[in-house]
Amino acid sequence: MKRTLSLVVIGLITGLVNGLFGAGGGMLIVPSLIYIIHLEEHKAHATAITVILPLCITSTYIYFRNDLINFNIALFVAIGSTIGGYIGARLLKHVPNKILRKAFSILIIYISLRMIIV
Repeated sequence: MKRTLSLVVIGLITGLVNGLFGAGGGMLIVPSLIYIIHLEEHKAHATAITVILPLCITSTYIYFRNDLINFNIALFVAIGSTIGGYIGARLLKHVPNKILRKAFSILIIYISLRMIIV
């Protein structure tokens, strides 16, 4: 029961952050799955993507209804991210946990610092 409650709370916080900021769900859910639920890192990354899909569909619908989407930009970014997502998903199983953890941590730190400085 405690694990289920933890998963629901992680999902709630992830959804709230993603809905407010339009991103960041993966940055929260991956560490949460690893350190709170103790899920293996490769599975945490893959599970995060799976969890974020319905979240993105819901947020996209609401953003669309509120006329907040720039489709000229979204189309090209979607093409690139689909290709990148395919390549990343194929590569994930070949990246050791230690490298995956460090790369993900560096990415989070870089993005955080960039947002604070700019």
